[in-house]
Amino acid sequence: MLTVHHLNNSRSQRILWLLEELSLPYEIKKYQRDPKTLLAPPELKAIHPLGKSPLLTDDEQVIAESGVIIDYVVGKYGAGRLRPADGTPERLRYNYWLQYAEGSAMSPMLLSLIFSKIPKEPMPFLVKPIAKAISDKIMEMFVQPQIKLHLDYMESELRKSEWFAGNEFSAADIQMSFVVEAANARGGLGRERPRLQAYFERIHARPAYQKALDKGGPFSMSM
Repeated sequence: MLTVHHLNNSRSQRILWLLEELSLPYEIKKYQRDPKTLLAPPELKAIHPLGKSPLLTDDEQVIAESGVIIDYVVGKYGAGRLRPADGTPERLRYNYWLQYAEGSAMSPMLLSLIFSKIPKEPMPFLVKPIAKAISDKIMEMFVQPQIKLHLDYMESELRKSEWFAGNEFSAADIQMSFVVEAANARGGLGRERPRLQAYFERIHARPAYQKALDKGGPFSMSM
């Protein structure tokens, strides 16, 4: 039996969505973030030494990392669904976006989250303006230009096809959804990127996406 060790407001929401798209039976074991630190609870370390989510167990097998989980589930249980055929240009694009999401795109999104929080953290009064000035400069000089670069790139790629790997929805779109969700939460979508905005609306409209939300609980990238 497949079991998703599901942490609220985390990448594991994508795994629930994947399993719903494939109509696979599975169980959910839910974990809650610490309300102060927003970190995962120590109970997850009993499943995997890093104590991170998502984690999937398939009987005795423990699988970690979103891309690995997606590749494992689609390969073992997909029966040809949600993945383009071997040897096709679409399969190469599929593999690319599956890796790009976490390997390249999420890094500046994470930096944006971190540096936007630094000035809000408790610190001595005299230090606060210095911390804010440093954070603002890093955001201006590096983080925001990198986010713009990646979002413009994704927008241009969606001119080629409706979905990231081609004209058919695939598991690469499930992997990429977290990037698009993060960008939307930080105001990166809108009129200047109509294809990404339309993509965001399309994934939210999918019945399997909605079922995953119902089972996984409220999901927000605005933490």
